[in-house]
Amino acid sequence: MTESIALGLNGLSIPPGTHICAFFRGIPERDEIMVPFLLEGLRSGDKCTCIIDDGLDAVRVALGGHLGASAVAHQLDIQPSKAAYLRRGTFSTQDMLDFWDESVGAALNDQGFPFARSAGETTWTLSELPDLNDFLTYESELNRFLPRYPQVIMCLYDLDRFAGQVLVDILKTHPKVLMGATVLDNLYYLEPDEFLASRGL
Repeated sequence: MTESIALGLNGLSIPPGTHICAFFRGIPERDEIMVPFLLEGLRSGDKCTCIIDDGLDAVRVALGGHLGASAVAHQLDIQPSKAAYLRRGTFSTQDMLDFWDESVGAALNDQGFPFARSAGETTWTLSELPDLNDFLTYESELNRFLPRYPQVIMCLYDLDRFAGQVLVDILKTHPKVLMGATVLDNLYYLEPDEFLASRGL
């Protein structure tokens, strides 16, 4: 296993097992981060999962234009956010951890991929969840899940939609942050037990 996973952005890399958040403003900027991240994975032979709110076809076309539609179809799973996060009608931390365990486990153990990289957009939470407590619990618990497989997960947050205390809580659940052209070790990050205790959970 390599000690460094290329992000496809500005020569940046992160260790395997990293849970990283990336901030953007608007879909074009989201795609400037996400498409190179996934394209790097496709070129490396990774299984790539992309869960986004809007622009699914455009992302598929952008990636297929680089590698060819058949190659992308084999390696890339693109789903609308609600189909994954709300697949049983409501959001559940355990359901989502099961989703990742099933999909990543199948990709690595059954389909023979050596590595999995995933990108998940989060704007859907603002219209579907009455508050973000459950989702933040899920974000924190992802840090226990990451070491189970050779993988990285990038969570995408629109700065035009999330603000204030919510952003602080988001930072507390991600060990690394992609900010502009830099990967930062997140000084606000709390280990899951500490984060959940801070919220009385």
